Amino acid sequence: MLHKRASEASSSSSVASEIVGSDLASSSSPIKRRRIEITDSASENSPIVASGGSSSSSVVQQRDMAFGNSNRQEIDEDLHSRQLAVYGRETMRRLFASNVLISGMHGLGAEIAKNLILAGVKSVTLHDERVVELWDLSSNFVFSEDDVGKNRADASVHKLQDLNNAVVVSSLTTSLTKEHLSGFQVVVFSDISLEKAIEFNDFCHSHQPPIAFVKADVRGLFGSVFCDFGPEFTVLDVDGEEPHTGIIASISNENQAFISCVDDERLEFQDGDLVVFSEVEGMTELNDGKPRKIKSARPYSFTLEEDTTGYGTYVKGGIVTQVKQPKLLNFKPLREALSDPGDFLFSDFSKFDRPPLLHLAFQALDRFTSEAGRFPVAGSEEDAQQLISIATAINTGQGDLKVDNVDHKLLRHFAFGAKAVLNPMAAMFGGIVGQEVVKACSGKFHPLFQFFYFDSVESLPSEPLDSSEVAPRNSRYDAQISVFGAKFQQKLEDAKVFTVGSGALGCEFLKNMALMGVSCGDQGKLTVTDDDIIEKSNLSRQFLFRDWNIGQAKSTVAASAAAAINPKFNIEALQNRVGAETENVFDDAFWENLTVVVNALDNVNARLYVDSRCLYFQKPLLESGTLGAKCNTQMVIPHLTENYGASRDPPEKQAPMCTVHSFPHNIDHCLTWARSEFEGLLEKTPAEVNAYLSSPVEYTNSMMSAGDAQARDTLERIVECLDKEKCENFQDCLTWARLRFEDYFVNRVKQLIYTFPEDAATSTGAPFWSAPKRFPRPLQYSSSDPSLLNFITATAILRAETFGIPVPEWTKDPKAAAEAIDNVIVPDFEPRKDAKIVTDEKATSLTTASVDDAAVINDLIAKLENCRHNLSPDFRMKPIQFEKDDDTNYHMDVIAGLANMRARNYSIPEVDKLKAKFIAGRIIPAIATSTAMATGLVCLELYKVLDGGHKVEAYRNTFANLALPLFSMAEPVPPKVVKHRDMAWTVWDRWVLKGNPTLREVLQWLEDKGLNAYSISCGSCLLFNSMFPRHKERMDKKVVDLARDIAKVELPPYRRHLDVVVACEDEDDNDVDIPLVSIYFR
Repeated sequence: MLHKRASEASSSSSVASEIVGSDLASSSSPIKRRRIEITDSASENSPIVASGGSSSSSVVQQRDMAFGNSNRQEIDEDLHSRQLAVYGRETMRRLFASNVLISGMHGLGAEIAKNLILAGVKSVTLHDERVVELWDLSSNFVFSEDDVGKNRADASVHKLQDLNNAVVVSSLTTSLTKEHLSGFQVVVFSDISLEKAIEFNDFCHSHQPPIAFVKADVRGLFGSVFCDFGPEFTVLDVDGEEPHTGIIASISNENQAFISCVDDERLEFQDGDLVVFSEVEGMTELNDGKPRKIKSARPYSFTLEEDTTGYGTYVKGGIVTQVKQPKLLNFKPLREALSDPGDFLFSDFSKFDRPPLLHLAFQALDRFTSEAGRFPVAGSEEDAQQLISIATAINTGQGDLKVDNVDHKLLRHFAFGAKAVLNPMAAMFGGIVGQEVVKACSGKFHPLFQFFYFDSVESLPSEPLDSSEVAPRNSRYDAQISVFGAKFQQKLEDAKVFTVGSGALGCEFLKNMALMGVSCGDQGKLTVTDDDIIEKSNLSRQFLFRDWNIGQAKSTVAASAAAAINPKFNIEALQNRVGAETENVFDDAFWENLTVVVNALDNVNARLYVDSRCLYFQKPLLESGTLGAKCNTQMVIPHLTENYGASRDPPEKQAPMCTVHSFPHNIDHCLTWARSEFEGLLEKTPAEVNAYLSSPVEYTNSMMSAGDAQARDTLERIVECLDKEKCENFQDCLTWARLRFEDYFVNRVKQLIYTFPEDAATSTGAPFWSAPKRFPRPLQYSSSDPSLLNFITATAILRAETFGIPVPEWTKDPKAAAEAIDNVIVPDFEPRKDAKIVTDEKATSLTTASVDDAAVINDLIAKLENCRHNLSPDFRMKPIQFEKDDDTNYHMDVIAGLANMRARNYSIPEVDKLKAKFIAGRIIPAIATSTAMATGLVCLELYKVLDGGHKVEAYRNTFANLALPLFSMAEPVPPKVVKHRDMAWTVWDRWVLKGNPTLREVLQWLEDKGLNAYSISCGSCLLFNSMFPRHKERMDKKVVDLARDIAKVELPPYRRHLDVVVACEDEDDNDVDIPLVSIYFR
């Protein structure tokens, strides 16, 4: 599940694979390239077997034929790391070989095309026979007023091509025939009659191989999707999740064997899952790799549907791993599905009866347009009644599908907005449909099967509209006006919006709001801030940026690109982080002047701070986040909903320090240790060296003052670095790296198994090396092992960088490097009997204090002084900060090498450098589709916020997982209400007292409310407490003066008030939790 705090790391990717002469593929491109070659193997990171336990190779081979795969493809890992983290190499390879047709280039078509071009399909062909109208500018971000009168497909090509030069983007402006469809793996229709859709779908369904067919419609605040991927479509990975695993603790010898696992982590198995066993000692019959079915799955146990009576007796060890199973889906063609739609995909269970009605409504609309040759006119009661009559007639002949209650009011809204394509709806459905196309191209994730209907009628203005309000104004917003009215459009244009963040979510929000006309009026203004700069990895998902923007401020570039979409967009870009340190920039006046705040952040702390400001100034906050194919939205509305910080996700479980350092049992532990060692060796120690050399006296004094084990360890590392481990040339660096290998993967392991032999027991007599602990084995260095050779060479190169030593050319020659490493003399190792190894899982430090720490520190300082005198006065080291997104800097080579060597010690499966980057770099999986959907949903809520008249029942929080697909929408939780006498308040309330009052006046003001204040504090200082007699002397002093004198509060000129926390009792001496009290003194 997606946590509420799902960080924004959204979006998708593009790949330079087709257009050799493109900017991205050009040798003169300023972007460094790193390519991973992809072969034809069907292996993903997850084990997959076909139903019944047979190999999936034949299934994959058949899918390859359908997808039109090419033999080899390349992935620019620097560019696509976030998308790779979601899809994997094989899925992306399939995408690169897929040709997609998109017919209908209004707003929905443009959104679908954007997401697919960013994803990096082989080609996108845009089809449309119509010309651009001013009307289209409400929803299509690629059109400008200069495009009016041009063919819609032709006008879209250039700007969409700019998103990814590796994708062939072309246009088709003539009438579409069935023969045109044969060259595509997927065809998408967003503006087509039902009759024509059935004709094309019949052709696609019966084609060999089948052509995946998607029909999508956005009509005002209503939308629909239909998918048909052919008579037999194989889903290779239904959810995209990593296979679940467990560490075995025991296995019984019985029919229906009972298996228990260690309580290190809960099992995520379900009844009916297939699993495979490995590393089981004793009952080795289970290690045959055969998938086995389980039942009675519990958090730490399950039952195996197998008789183990005759098997060997379980001794110890064992890993159980879930096996992902392909799923075969039999799609019905549209012709059949219309009358037999099966189960609809629900999004909002408060509208349980809505999908059948919308299924009817869209058919009625198609009949209306085919008969009238036009859409219903907004505000026309005659047209609405005509559509209702058609719907009623169709419903009468539907038999079992007949809708019991044809909601005339809903159909009236449907008719009025039928011609309009609204940007938020286009963004939302663009994300959904884009993901369905990826599924059709790759077999990754479960397709939508087969109809999905959605509406957001709650977004309509709370007051009824008359027909004059929705009449066209010859404006770019006419489509939106036809649904919401001209007065509401003015509200949008006059809005004062604060968008925090301009990354993937931020880019989408700015595009959406520019098209909606938000802050585009004379009174409106949108402020966007982001302190980050554009990096190469951003380009694959933050679609307002281009390669020439690398190194520039995100907010500035995004604001400029958004203003190009709508020249009337009043947008100001700032580069300030939003936090306590910038309250002089985002001061009281700034917050008080806002209409709404839209978060586009990627971390919880920043979200909590913005939430606290919105709570304080009572401003609506629209929150969202993505994680791979998942997204969530949360509406924070003053006085109607709880605030963002009212509920917190549980903290992520951290592995105990002793596990990471001595007893790892999975690759995550190895990578956590590897990154820690990287930062210690190459960043922290060189930084400490520089700190000492810059101010030797102050530094040594601080160490002597500390006098603890940490200070001792720090000084030991500095002395080692400047004395016996100081490098003068590259051979010294190579020697250091070779000895570091010996220390990490040989000597430390020998010491560990000397201290705790394989038959060691705990104090209770239980085996020490019992699950989840894994008994380690020391490694044996061999220069014939390329992984060891590459690791030592990369480590030496980074060591040389810290000392400013040039790297010789011969390091690129494996033979020369191996010879130099083989010449290193490696001393013998003798384990120490007195070695202390931390085994306490609650320990927070591996360093143990000693009574001799102070004396040792003095000796180390003396050695440091000797080292310093032997250095040139200007000698400094170069600390290396870990940078995950540059594959030419050797950082990930070292970290992946460290982790995999350690994994080899403990017989843990190793990972490639890409997977290591995801884990060690803490990369948040991100794709464009989930980002687009999240921002579309938020902007549908923005309509409600800016209208201002909606109740809490009208708002929706959403969790969605496009992989399944799953949509779950619900009303926000209201805030907790506190009552006293005839008063009631929530966390949203703040009591304001103006006129620069004295302490006595504050107490009296509260007494008048029936509250006895016994304590008043400002920050961490107590201004008043009734138990302290001397505090009564403060009664006639101004509260602001007490804050200045006692709490030492600094009140800058822009601050007009200060806040105090008051503890109160009622008449019965019961504590009453009252709101924050703001004392205005200016």
